Amino acid sequence: MTACWNDEGLPRLGLAVAVRTAGGGVERNRIRRIIRESFRLHQHELPAVDLIVSARNRARDATGAELRESLDALWKSVTGKFHAPGTQGSGDVR
Repeated sequence: MTACWNDEGLPRLGLAVAVRTAGGGVERNRIRRIIRESFRLHQHELPAVDLIVSARNRARDATGAELRESLDALWKSVTGKFHAPGTQGSGDVR
């Protein structure tokens, strides 16, 4: 995932789920739905950043619960790295 501050005052989400990574359309859309839903549930906790979530090869075989658990950790990581504007964070968050 890549993240950087924005001037909108709200977190925004971008997705990169490639055919090579996720396979067919059904699987890509499943991964996208899970990412969007997780973001929707956690956006009130996130700072005003632009986030680009890139699916990895492991996402194809992961269950929905495993993807949600991974995303929960990712949102916590973003919250921890972006405390206030001008502090840490601009770039890849792992």
